[in-house]
Amino acid sequence: MARRKKGRLVDGLLLLNKPKGGSSNGALQTVKRLYFAQKAGHTGNLDPMATGVLPICFGEATKFSQYHLDADKAYTATLRFGEVTETGDVEGSILQSVDASAVTEADVALAIESFRGEITQVPPMYSALKVNGQPLYKLARQGIEVERKERQVTIYELTLLAFRENGAHPEADISVRCSKGTYIRTLAEDIGTMLNVGAHLIALERTQAGPFHLQDCINIEDLESLKENEDFEAMDNLLLPAEQAVNHFPLVEVEETAGYYIRLGQAVLVPKAPTEGLVRIRTEQGEFLGIGKILDDGRVTPRRLIASDGQ
Repeated sequence: MARRKKGRLVDGLLLLNKPKGGSSNGALQTVKRLYFAQKAGHTGNLDPMATGVLPICFGEATKFSQYHLDADKAYTATLRFGEVTETGDVEGSILQSVDASAVTEADVALAIESFRGEITQVPPMYSALKVNGQPLYKLARQGIEVERKERQVTIYELTLLAFRENGAHPEADISVRCSKGTYIRTLAEDIGTMLNVGAHLIALERTQAGPFHLQDCINIEDLESLKENEDFEAMDNLLLPAEQAVNHFPLVEVEETAGYYIRLGQAVLVPKAPTEGLVRIRTEQGEFLGIGKILDDGRVTPRRLIASDGQ
């Protein structure tokens, strides 16, 4: 006999404002407990020091969390110049410290111009990126450093928001809108290197992940308050439909018959569909079916489908 899963069936997407100081998985487990949900996952790690947008997927929505990893992101960050740390952020021990008081606002504004557009980055050792199945941060904690290949990323927008002289270690606030896989810690270090003084992050907040914005997120404290007051309806009303997790994909609508074959795992021809790439599939009656891919012959084949009627 199959073992009964603990928790209740919860489907949807919660926009969480991750708190500072804990891991993304820790925030996920707290939210999962508050909802007493059977199944939940998040859509991409934030560093423990970071705050901001962390979409949490429940139930059927977890099928699409991997696709949200490809979405563009936006951040605000604070850099401190003149100090290089082991991790590239304030949580690491200081490896190098120099007097950076000569750095000016104009210097920083000029330096960041070189980082707009397509750039290459070497992923930091203190990251969740895996090499031979092992997360880099676990190797780094053992004092092991491995060669990492350069990766191409895109910085769509990079703006200097503020500059503070702050004695020997001036600070700058920046906003960044970037492609997936961009490491803001690495960006901070590279800007510091260009200025010949080094730098690290002392604050980081994700303000946008795909179509989701910080102002639409809820704090864990607010969820805990709703749970304490037994306002379960309000908690469930915070959940967005599973389709919202992949809203950045083009929409194709299919007739009822085509929808039937899609559910069977068969490819169908859809008039006026995109010519390539991934699409989200919805019936003409408004029912979301899941994710599909455009084949070379123009048909749409299913990739990830939600369970029909919650089954």
